[in-house]
Amino acid sequence: MKILLFLIIFSIIVIVHELGHFLLAKKNGIYVTEFSLGMGPTILGFTKGETKYSLKLLPFGGACLFLGEDGVSTDNRAFPNQSVWARISVVAAGPIFNFLLAFLCSLFIIGGIGYDAPTVYKVIPGYPAEEAGIREGDKIVKLNHTGIHVYREVSLYVQMHQGEAVTVTYERNGERNSVTLEPKLDEETGTYLLGFMGAGVRVKGNALTTIQYSAYEVKYWISTTIKSLGMLIEGKVSAGDLSGPVGVAKIVGDVYDSSKQDGAYYVWLNMLNISILLSANLGVMNLLPLPALDGGRLVFLLLEAIRGKRINPEKEGMVHFVGLILLMILMVFVMFNDIRKFF
Repeated sequence: MKILLFLIIFSIIVIVHELGHFLLAKKNGIYVTEFSLGMGPTILGFTKGETKYSLKLLPFGGACLFLGEDGVSTDNRAFPNQSVWARISVVAAGPIFNFLLAFLCSLFIIGGIGYDAPTVYKVIPGYPAEEAGIREGDKIVKLNHTGIHVYREVSLYVQMHQGEAVTVTYERNGERNSVTLEPKLDEETGTYLLGFMGAGVRVKGNALTTIQYSAYEVKYWISTTIKSLGMLIEGKVSAGDLSGPVGVAKIVGDVYDSSKQDGAYYVWLNMLNISILLSANLGVMNLLPLPALDGGRLVFLLLEAIRGKRINPEKEGMVHFVGLILLMILMVFVMFNDIRKFF
């Protein structure tokens, strides 16, 4: 059951990503040769119209292939023969559809159980927040120049800025006040704390609030992914902390085990939450300006738009090919790392 849940979630996220490419390609009149789920040899496939739809052996990834992609074709419906902005829209659609999927999942969660309001539930005695006059019930609206909409953003900010002074803007009785706090080291946990906590209470609102905070939910996970990548680059986390499909499958299983005792509704909500995380993560990762990823292709397309001339297709194809090889090597490393950590 746990493996099945993972495969369903992962497959939906990949299909939505590739569907973004597919629909924008069709809208721009581009010839789509194949739409596939998975990698490796085809185990099941059929052709409808001009496109082959196939299921591959390895349940990781997917593809939407276009006529003349990374090459030259005389067919006027080939990918390279479309306007640069049409090609940009097709490439960008995949990650955008992932963000839209994350937003749709968020609507169910925020509409069902609400959002975690950034309200102070407890002020810890002897810490900077108490000394600065922050009280229970205050609403945190900004940390330095970062706007706060849900309490998890407070936790994320403090975690990412350990030991740094923070100007906290809070709201009390409709009035805003700002204080600057110097975080204090908690000897027991070894982390720096500002000295206030949230209750973890979820607040439900009307339809407009649900839409608004669903957008904030997606923003939170996009921001978390980007900041996690920054920590990886800065060496604050190691490559050994990366997780791939095997690690995600185990996380899905663990979440399922811990929530099934609460009933099917909470299993559903937790699976939606994982879907938001994964979909936002896939969208961000694909927009990285690296060869073989959508972001790398967008870099070449934007350069073409600026210079008014396409970069040599053979050279571009070689760059993406090398990037694909390196990506495969990284995937193998992450998979073995997952197996070593979890099994």
